[in-house]
Amino acid sequence: MRRTWPVIVHSCVLRYCSKHPARRCISTMTNPLIAVCQMRSISDKVKNLEVVTSLAIEAKRRSAAIAFFPEACDYLADNKKDIVAMAEPLSGQTVASYKEIASKNDIWLSLGGIHEASPDAQKIYNTHILINNEGQLVATYRKIHLFDMDNKDTGVRLMESDYVLRGTEIVPPVLTPIGKLALSICYDMRFPELSLTLRNMGAQILTYPSAFTYQTGAAHWEVMLRARAVENQCYVVAAAQTGAHNKKRTSWGHAMIVDPWGAVVAQCAEKTGIATAEIDLELLEKVRKNMPCEEHRRTDLYSKMK
Repeated sequence: MRRTWPVIVHSCVLRYCSKHPARRCISTMTNPLIAVCQMRSISDKVKNLEVVTSLAIEAKRRSAAIAFFPEACDYLADNKKDIVAMAEPLSGQTVASYKEIASKNDIWLSLGGIHEASPDAQKIYNTHILINNEGQLVATYRKIHLFDMDNKDTGVRLMESDYVLRGTEIVPPVLTPIGKLALSICYDMRFPELSLTLRNMGAQILTYPSAFTYQTGAAHWEVMLRARAVENQCYVVAAAQTGAHNKKRTSWGHAMIVDPWGAVVAQCAEKTGIATAEIDLELLEKVRKNMPCEEHRRTDLYSKMK
């Protein structure tokens, strides 16, 4: 008998009034709804896929147009050998299963980043993929900033470059049912140059699917996500891994959605589940109009900062 994994759902459907950005209002549900998902991946692909399936079904039940899943939603192994050996090409069975979930439930899926096999037998790509509601792969982004940490004082060693190849392209935002969606992954959020480039390419929603370490998450997770939202006047969607994956790895969690004013409008607790919020592009345009930062950028000077 196939095991059904329980899903603990944490939902928040709040938005901020355009006339009074600091005042919370109950949603009128006139705008598209999204679901940010949180899970605890392990080394078992089948069990992880069951969780993704359950969360996608729940997101659809709550009328979400897109469900956002975290980095390593396919699996999270505890050693380099298994990480590389378990990777699949985008034409593999795992992505095929994601496509089936999307088409069967008539929902878009943001899955980032999955472990993509590469021509280099020793390394893989960390890849964020976007699948539409017809089960078609519409965008692929390979992580360009790799997280390397070898701290002798704390004993934390996470060297992504040991087994991951750097991406070489910033992918233009994709037109989706919720607006123009930009793809990034986790550590990318520490580089505002990337988010600004994506904003200049037309982004309305920035995404940071993550498996953020517990220590750095406690200190930096929320403040950086809110900063990326404020400085770019974009929605920010950050799906997250949570809890202990193995003896070596624990993730911070706190998946969230931030609006263009920098307000956290939806957030998961510390367990597997989803949080939902509307994407109000009228609010986004009002924020940009009332605070016209783009008109004041000194791009004539920034080019000299190298």
